[in-house]
This record gives sequence, structure tokens and C-alpha cells, in this order.
Amino acid sequence: MSRKKQKKEKIIYYDDNSTIADMSSVNKKGTPQPPPEPKRYSTGSQKWRTYWNAVKMMFFPMCVVLLVLAGLYLVLMLMTGNLF
Repeated sequence: MSRKKQKKEKIIYYDDNSTIADMSSVNKKGTPQPPPEPKRYSTGSQKWRTYWNAVKMMFFPMCVVLLVLAGLYLVLMLMTGNLF
């Protein structure tokens, strides 16, 4: 009684540099349209500005979380008597 392994179907993926949900290049008949114009890339200063804005937005919540963790640590150390 030996079982033969079923061969799995080999799937071939073709990369056209688009996301799975991007159906913008298909028209009603199902034939692809010409490729869209190339993507515009952001400059270094735009990337830096975006990064800095994200850091400024998250600075206060980060400080709150660190204070809560430090408070919990102090409470636990006082309860166990291992603080000093």
C-alpha cells in the first residue's frame, strides 16, 4: 500500500512591476493597454521632510510610553524590595 504523491501544479508568475490589485492597464475587452507613463521618484529632501514629520508626530506618544514603562518598573521594584 504505497501512496503516490500528487504533483503540485507549477505556477509561473510574470512581473510587470504592478500590484495585484492594479487593473488600470486592462480595458473592457481584456486586452492590455499601452503601459502608463513612468513613475515620478521623490527627491532626497522630500524623503527627509516626510521622515522628520513622522518623527515629530510620534515623539510625544513615545515619551508617554517610556514614562509608563519606567513607572511600572519602579512600582514592581518597590513591591519586590529590590530597588536599592
